[in-house]
Amino acid sequence: MGRTVNCLEASRLARNGRDWHHLIDLCALSGALVIDLDGVYDPRHVNDRLLLGLKGSMSEYELSLMRQRGLAARDAKAGRGELRFTLPPGYCWSEAGRIEIDPDEHVAEAIRLVFAKFRELGSARQVFLWARQIGMRLPVVRRNLTLCRIEWRPPAYHSVVQILHSPIYAGAYAFGRRGNRMQVVEGRARKTSGHRRERKTWNVLIRDHHEGYLSWAEFEENQIMIGENAHIQKRAERKAARGGRALLTGLARCGACGRMMRVFYGSRPSHAHRYQCRGDDAHVGSGLCIGIGGGRVGRAIAAAILEAVSDRAVEAALLAADIAAQAGAETGRVIERELEAARYEVEIAARRHELVDPAKRHVARELEARWNTALERVVALEQRLAERNRAVYAAPAVDRDALLALARDLPTVWNAPATDARIKQRLVHVLVREIIISLDEAANEAVLVVHWSGGRHTELRAARVRTGRYQPERTADAAAVMRKLAGRWPDRELAVTLNRMRCRAPDGGTWTTVRARELRERLAIAPFDVAAAATTISVDATAQRLGICVLSVHRLIREGILPATQIMPAAPWQVPVEALATEAVQIGVRGVIARRPKNIELLQWTDLPQLPGF
Repeated sequence: MGRTVNCLEASRLARNGRDWHHLIDLCALSGALVIDLDGVYDPRHVNDRLLLGLKGSMSEYELSLMRQRGLAARDAKAGRGELRFTLPPGYCWSEAGRIEIDPDEHVAEAIRLVFAKFRELGSARQVFLWARQIGMRLPVVRRNLTLCRIEWRPPAYHSVVQILHSPIYAGAYAFGRRGNRMQVVEGRARKTSGHRRERKTWNVLIRDHHEGYLSWAEFEENQIMIGENAHIQKRAERKAARGGRALLTGLARCGACGRMMRVFYGSRPSHAHRYQCRGDDAHVGSGLCIGIGGGRVGRAIAAAILEAVSDRAVEAALLAADIAAQAGAETGRVIERELEAARYEVEIAARRHELVDPAKRHVARELEARWNTALERVVALEQRLAERNRAVYAAPAVDRDALLALARDLPTVWNAPATDARIKQRLVHVLVREIIISLDEAANEAVLVVHWSGGRHTELRAARVRTGRYQPERTADAAAVMRKLAGRWPDRELAVTLNRMRCRAPDGGTWTTVRARELRERLAIAPFDVAAAATTISVDATAQRLGICVLSVHRLIREGILPATQIMPAAPWQVPVEALATEAVQIGVRGVIARRPKNIELLQWTDLPQLPGF
């Protein structure tokens, strides 16, 4: 007997037309027959091949029709809000097919606390860090082949983000929030699933479908806040504050091109920050757009903010007093809920251990280990709760009178060094939608158009720094110092000396190594000669060679023990190298070392960090 392909129905050998015709071609090439309940077919004959093709086309149409009807039925049921799917933690399906809040108070309170802390902190990452700090656990849905159940796990960042992004918590029934994508990789189609879709492309969105943990308006505000926190996307939109000295982070918009302005900080904390718009420089190399220093602009906006909130300062102070008085209450509730759940787990573990047959030692040992683990968790939670209660009792009482006094003097609170920059930035983001910055070259001012959140606009002006205008006598003083010191010290020491003598640079700023070198070259003064200065060393080098501190070296100089010369007041000291080996200096050094406490380890100068400018 030859080769045959036997089946109940030939069309079931393939799921689509391409596979079906490929099978027919293989049978025709190999001379195999296709046999089903209706007959025997030879793919090499035209009539049999036509009949097999019709069977495959009808089967493909039937499968496509069944799939289409199934998807249509699914979408219709989802459109009515009746299609069941795995719900996020905090919700469950009722017997009547409705979505209800989880009756477990521990789960519901944990979800509510996540939303409350997000409104307070304004960042999903800050909520995650706060939960990790207090040791809070979050409910997570664990899926298996038969059912889904709640597990309590340490907080993860993606878990917090999923809770904040889910519209289910806003009382909305949403279906089709994620979709598939098809890509061709190395000539083969690859389908990936789980990609987020825009809200307008969701299959179903039914608002007010069930009871929510927050309103739909609050949910949309949270999504806007999360979008503003993503600084690497959509530079045309305003972004959230993330700390730093710049008050207008994420709010400054260029008045020339309409792009959001970036913040640039100096290399040192003392350096001023700038708001800069790059325009099309990154794409076509057209050059920078506009830029301005952030100090005066920030002070102008701060004055407007303080004027706007001055009438509500007392109310805010009273509210702050109430919040401070209740500080730590949510942490205590979280620990108490976890302790209650842990005690329940202990009871369950004890019951299981009592029900096991003592003869099955391998089972009894495992249940006993689980029981001990549950008991250890209860003890740890009890200790955490006791420590939290002691901290609450030891915390000082809130001085409402002091808060009211500060409320009447807002500039003092605003400018206090202890005031967190992130809090000030968040206050500005609440009151201000954006600030358009443009430059008035004629008046040498920055024009600030403040778009308040209420819809009003205010125009402010801030004076710009006038560059290139300085007093000539400053350069004359610096030149005189340079003529006396040049050639004896390197440019870096010259810059330090000029700053110590309060000589200003031509632009009114401080001296740097580059500026000192430029002035020396302009005065035609020779550079530092290492060979000529080899007979003397600095105070720092002297301290390192003698093994004492700089203050001790200065004391030896004042007492006349260590000979040293100074060209002019505030200039660096020059210590002769041969003077270090004299008997008087050695006796003075031994006296300094003898006065040190015996239990203090001598700190090597090579371990000290190099301070800039010294």
